[in-house]
Amino acid sequence: MFQVALPAAAETIAAHDAALTQAPRLVEARDIRGWIAVNHFHNRCLWAQEDLARRTQAPAAEIVANKRAIDRHNQARNDAIERIDEFLLAALGLVDPATLGCALPRATAAPTARLSSETAGSMLDRMSILGLKIAAMREQTLREDVGDDHRHCCGERLLRLTHQRADLGACFDELLADARTGRAYFKVYRQFKMYNDPRLNPALVAEAQ
Repeated sequence: MFQVALPAAAETIAAHDAALTQAPRLVEARDIRGWIAVNHFHNRCLWAQEDLARRTQAPAAEIVANKRAIDRHNQARNDAIERIDEFLLAALGLVDPATLGCALPRATAAPTARLSSETAGSMLDRMSILGLKIAAMREQTLREDVGDDHRHCCGERLLRLTHQRADLGACFDELLADARTGRAYFKVYRQFKMYNDPRLNPALVAEAQ
């Protein structure tokens, strides 16, 4: 079992927001907080590439490059979620360590524990994305090239997004608290992004043949 202090929602939200004040930088993940930072990095890159991919006057080759980058960052983002869940479950003693690298890691929770359909890693991923939405919506409230109606509308959305993130953070903390006491658990779910695998994507298989 990993002897580590598990991340709280407030700590993670603060780290996400602090990262957004600096240029994106991919760190080498050595622990749970490193993987949280990696996940946030790839979400930031995804956000930028999604904006670029929706341009209507860019050359087709640039849009293709944006789409390829989206696939890469999305795969890396999901890989980070899996690593986060592995670290958390190992720290909580809720998974057989010998099975962590398998397609179906074996849970070791008590039979009476409640299974959460959403993993803690997925919740942290959603917190990361909400942090990006909050930052982007806040920028909209500060624009001077739009009218008051636009800024007011975006201000209301900003408030809603802030509430969403706070609610999600409370649910995350509650899940970890319940998992510590054996009342709840979650599993490592493999994403199996088939479209990125040349052995599983029918279009890529057809190309190879």
